[in-house]
Amino acid sequence: MKLTRIYKKFMVFFVVTAVGGLLYAWQLHHPEGDTPISEVHRQFPKARRGKTPKKTPRRLNQSKARDPVEVYSRVRPLESPDVPLCLKITGPSTVQLSPPENSQAFRNGQYKESTHTFKTVFGPDSSQKALFDTIALPLVEDLLLGRNGLIFMYGITSSGKTHTMQGTAQDSGILPRCLDVLFNSLGELQAKKYVFKPDRANGLEVQTEADAMMERQKKELLPIMQKPSGTPRRKDKDDYSRIIRVPDTTKVGGVVEDNVYSVFVSYVEIYNNYIYDLLEELPVTTPTKSLPSKSLREDSNHNMYVANCNEVEVKTADDAFAVFLRGQRQRKVAHTKLNTESSRSHSVFNIRLAQAPLDAVGEEVIQDKGAIILSQLALVDLAGSERTGRTKTSGDRLREAGNINASLMTLRTCIEILRDNQTNGANKIVPYRDSKVTHLFKNYFDGEGKVRMVVCVNPKAADYDETTHVMRFAEVTQEVQVARPTAPKIDNFTPGRRKAHQMYRKMLEQEGTPTSRPSSHPSPPAVITLGPPFPSLQMRDPNEDVIANLVTFLDQREKRRNILNSERERKEAEFRTRLEESELEMEADKKKIQEQQKEIEKYRRRMRSLDSDKQNSSRNHDEACKVMQSELDNKENKLQKEMLEKDKLRLALRGVQQSEKERWEKEMEKRIKAVRMEYENKLWVKSAQLDQLKQIVCGSGRGDVTEGLTMAADEITMDEVEETESAPNPAAPLNRSQSPPPKRTAPPVRIKHRRSRSSSNSTWVDHKPASTLDTETILQPIGLKKRKTVNTPSVKDLKNTDNYMVTHQEEDSRGEVETKIYKADVIPTRGGGRAVQFTDVEQLKTGSPSNSPTATTSGRKRKSDEDREGARSKEDVEARCSYGYESKAGQSQSAVRHTVPSKKYKK
Repeated sequence: MKLTRIYKKFMVFFVVTAVGGLLYAWQLHHPEGDTPISEVHRQFPKARRGKTPKKTPRRLNQSKARDPVEVYSRVRPLESPDVPLCLKITGPSTVQLSPPENSQAFRNGQYKESTHTFKTVFGPDSSQKALFDTIALPLVEDLLLGRNGLIFMYGITSSGKTHTMQGTAQDSGILPRCLDVLFNSLGELQAKKYVFKPDRANGLEVQTEADAMMERQKKELLPIMQKPSGTPRRKDKDDYSRIIRVPDTTKVGGVVEDNVYSVFVSYVEIYNNYIYDLLEELPVTTPTKSLPSKSLREDSNHNMYVANCNEVEVKTADDAFAVFLRGQRQRKVAHTKLNTESSRSHSVFNIRLAQAPLDAVGEEVIQDKGAIILSQLALVDLAGSERTGRTKTSGDRLREAGNINASLMTLRTCIEILRDNQTNGANKIVPYRDSKVTHLFKNYFDGEGKVRMVVCVNPKAADYDETTHVMRFAEVTQEVQVARPTAPKIDNFTPGRRKAHQMYRKMLEQEGTPTSRPSSHPSPPAVITLGPPFPSLQMRDPNEDVIANLVTFLDQREKRRNILNSERERKEAEFRTRLEESELEMEADKKKIQEQQKEIEKYRRRMRSLDSDKQNSSRNHDEACKVMQSELDNKENKLQKEMLEKDKLRLALRGVQQSEKERWEKEMEKRIKAVRMEYENKLWVKSAQLDQLKQIVCGSGRGDVTEGLTMAADEITMDEVEETESAPNPAAPLNRSQSPPPKRTAPPVRIKHRRSRSSSNSTWVDHKPASTLDTETILQPIGLKKRKTVNTPSVKDLKNTDNYMVTHQEEDSRGEVETKIYKADVIPTRGGGRAVQFTDVEQLKTGSPSNSPTATTSGRKRKSDEDREGARSKEDVEARCSYGYESKAGQSQSAVRHTVPSKKYKK
């Protein structure tokens, strides 16, 4: 039964082939009645090909599968190795930015280094080939499978965007390599020119090969429009089409052999938020040299396109690249301080691929517009963002820079709103219409294709501030999710139609093609007959044996039929044998296919397990990296805080040290002055005693002795003072500077002298040690209404007062008690404490009557002695009353002090 079904199918195919061959032969032998094949199909409805059902228009992909926008980074090589850098590559997908000292961020206090992650980072030594294989080659494969793609270059001015897109003649960029790989993969599967024709509504129309041939002849015979005789735009030396380009020989698989393909290219630029067609040729009679602007429109499938834009059908990569160079001559470029050929507009080079299946015979493309599959790859070179303060632009260049920055800011705003809508579940309106760039490519971000961005970076330290903004935009872009595009379904026809038709044509050529007939017109197959037609059965001559002739003719015809039957049986047996062999081979092939499918399924399961393991490991690795990165950031923050605290503490300690140093210098000066005043007072006291002694001696008539004693006393006293002043003070700090120490000014002296400042209404802290003796004298400080006496003062005692006094007592060599009252002001310090500054000294000295020089040892008295004693008592009283002196800090001489003898002498 299986052989019978196969035989029937073969016979049907054989009959159809024979009918086609007869029709083809009839056309060749009857040129005067030439009928198109479509007309023959209408005359023979049974042999007409079935019409392919109309394909529904593609809608936005609403599937849940989404992929993030892939962002890559390329670092431009430096022109000189001595240029300072702000960027360092730390891994295959990470870079590190360090703020230089002259950057705005460093002046604002941002000293921390930042790390940014990309899909892949290409260093300065990376080649154009490696960049293309990683970024653009997968999108070329998707283009052949009917998917859309978008690649756009982003970065600041003079960062290498145009070089990455175009490259050089010896090392092509992404755009020329995409063209090379596309045409290498298509090969001979391209349709003839003008089979696909743009309909000016972002779609294509399909026409027969005969109509396409007529259109080709019509356009080739049209006269070529003469160029104006004026000065050309560029000189012959700038004609890039003469440069010999090194093509890329890469070829991708997955091309459907039963489809025909056509490639269309267009080239537009967005200048000052207006769209211009760079492939549009201005007529000679046009007075203006500027191109007319184009508008954006939406087609029936809600896709945005440039209306009335020229689309050129190309058949080779060189033709496509020549079209690109023709449009490149009209692109807006200018010279700035940072770039000699700075792009002043956003350029969009669009590659559209049209494919449609062949008919059931595999001879001609299906004449159905709905069967055409369109896919496109947009290559966008965005103009670089720039700061007018660095580029020094003005006039038109300044206006261009403002429009460029505004369009890039709109792109950034749209990306941020998309991320906010996806991550936070917001429903904000994305402002695509605010800029022509975002409005043109809104379909890609809505799920009409893959989106990839290449961030070009200049590692110079001078570009740190601009590079920081580019890195932040790249991080935001990576968080945007785009719906994963799916390949469109191709109409279900028998695969291998093209190859079967080619084999059939080859078989016809081998079986009987006349040598005089060209190879493109094969001869029809041989016609099998039983001989000449039947003879005439009319008897014209009585002697003519018509029956005998008919019998002879029938015998010959029967012999021929037997021969044909035997030949047919032989061929059927041979064919049956071949069918059996082919069936056995097919069974063997099926077994092999089943085994191979099992192996393929096995490897698929293994690949899925490996992919799951890889995803798990990558997920774990990413989580571990995030955890480690967060820990590192926390540690860096803590370290930064500790450093700041240490700096603050160091500054505070330095201030405290300086204030303490100044305080101790003042204190030492005060102590030195106090010691000097004390010894001056002692010297004055001793000189007074010597004067009294001199008077006594002089009164007794021994002047020479008095002079000797006075001179001796003066020498002793001066020696003591000099030794005291020359003795080093261990508490005084050493002055290490070469200049003399600053001279401290003495406390101000009151103009109107008052005995004591204790008469004020403020509270005094009276510091009296426990061993202080009561002087029991009427000469006490007056006006101390508010006084607090303490034995040991504390900080709390000095907190709420402004005056301080300390009482000090000592006994001299004569047994007299000398009381000194040191007065001071309490001053608040910068550290929040209280400092005591001594400003005044009061001195009280108590003498014993027994030690008075007027006391006599004899109890007997004479009159002369009484008189002398009375005089001496007067002198003693006068001397005792004038015995006290008051000394103030800052005075060169001591004032008179009063000493009152105590009633009860305590030793």
